[in-house]
Amino acid sequence: MAQDASKKRLVFSTVLAYGFGDVGCNFSWMFVGNSLMFFYTDVFCISMSAVATLMLVSRVWDAVNDPLVGLLADRTRTRWGRFRPWLAFGAPLTAIVLALTFWAHPGWGDGAKIAYMYVTYALLVFGYTCVNLPYGTLCGAMTQDIDERARLNTSRSLAAMIAIGVINVITLPLVNAFGGKTSAGAYLSVAILYGAIFAACHLFCFAKTRETVAPAVRAKVPLGVQLKSVARNPPYLAALLGQFLFGAVLYGRNADYLYYFKYVAGNEDLFTTFALVIVLPSIFGAVLFRPVFALTGNKGRAAAILAFLTGLGMFAIYPFDPVGTPVMFYATAAIAQFFFAGFNTAIYAIIPDCVEYGEWKTGVRNDGFQYSFISFGNKMGMALGTAGLAAALSAVGYLEPVSGVAQAQNASVVAVMRHAFTTIPGALWLVTGFGLLFYRLDKKGYSRIIDELEAKRK
Repeated sequence: MAQDASKKRLVFSTVLAYGFGDVGCNFSWMFVGNSLMFFYTDVFCISMSAVATLMLVSRVWDAVNDPLVGLLADRTRTRWGRFRPWLAFGAPLTAIVLALTFWAHPGWGDGAKIAYMYVTYALLVFGYTCVNLPYGTLCGAMTQDIDERARLNTSRSLAAMIAIGVINVITLPLVNAFGGKTSAGAYLSVAILYGAIFAACHLFCFAKTRETVAPAVRAKVPLGVQLKSVARNPPYLAALLGQFLFGAVLYGRNADYLYYFKYVAGNEDLFTTFALVIVLPSIFGAVLFRPVFALTGNKGRAAAILAFLTGLGMFAIYPFDPVGTPVMFYATAAIAQFFFAGFNTAIYAIIPDCVEYGEWKTGVRNDGFQYSFISFGNKMGMALGTAGLAAALSAVGYLEPVSGVAQAQNASVVAVMRHAFTTIPGALWLVTGFGLLFYRLDKKGYSRIIDELEAKRK
């Protein structure tokens, strides 16, 4: 009966609810990716070098908490399933930590500021892992049908693109409404609001989804055996590489947004205009994955094509700027965003299929454990992308605001900000596309694997 349920077509409300989970994720993590580094340097008045160090040092904590949460999720057994309970209990607590992270104390001494930054950021990363990792793994537990998984991930990506568009459009106006871009309380107010949305979306996802793919009853698998099973899973390793590069290019560029519009364009409020322009390309691009997948029959190849096109779009932006050549700037930015939205769907659609491949090849099914390394890879990329940006800006002489007043930056700082918005992510997208060409699991091979797994279970 469970096997039949795992192949049924999912009802619309379930697909919608799963998408809402990523709305919640983005009201937390995309807000963090876009605003936290700027908040630390220009609101909390923490040095750029200290922020760069935080982003690198915190990855040691990720190396512990990601696999830990993955193992615990795999071993969770409740009447609600293995992964859904984490959404219900983890999201409200993480919402509180999100607010604490954006609670600025610019009058504190440097040591107290840095200590507070480390503690709250570590708690936020752990809380987000406790929610996002089970949420991402949940897709594979809801269905084994490859097309239904594509529907779920299209819903997830479409919802994420809409959420990102809304966040980008409303964040700065909200900050201004709550006291201004350098106000210590403005970002806290926005974080409280976004935390409430984060929790509500995950509670909705919890309420309307069901887990139908039950793991086989086996003895606990030793950690060493699980690591070996991951190493013998080539599609998974290609997906892991893709997630690492994805995290580096996405979050490194996002961290540059406010700096680019403030110091390169000369008006950070232009970020809101930019965000409005890319909303529709984000929505339409999110559904681009399914026709490209239908054409290639291989999710990795589909992701590679979309990554190549995104990279070329990023390079096309470089000659233009939002003040001198606004039409071409926004047109090229919209094209790049269109292809990025399709890639965002593709990269997450790959992961659940790797679980079945690993079970077929090694006999070990460890959904949460595998997704923990995907999460870790993505956050490692995020760390290197944001830390790299912070280190580069610090090296060329970025000047933090004095008493809330921004200082003029030298030409090298402005050049770094400009390239971090265009050519550097463009080059990394091309590298990402090349890496995903090594993903070999196609639709026909996946169907054969599912048939053989079912035969073994029977």
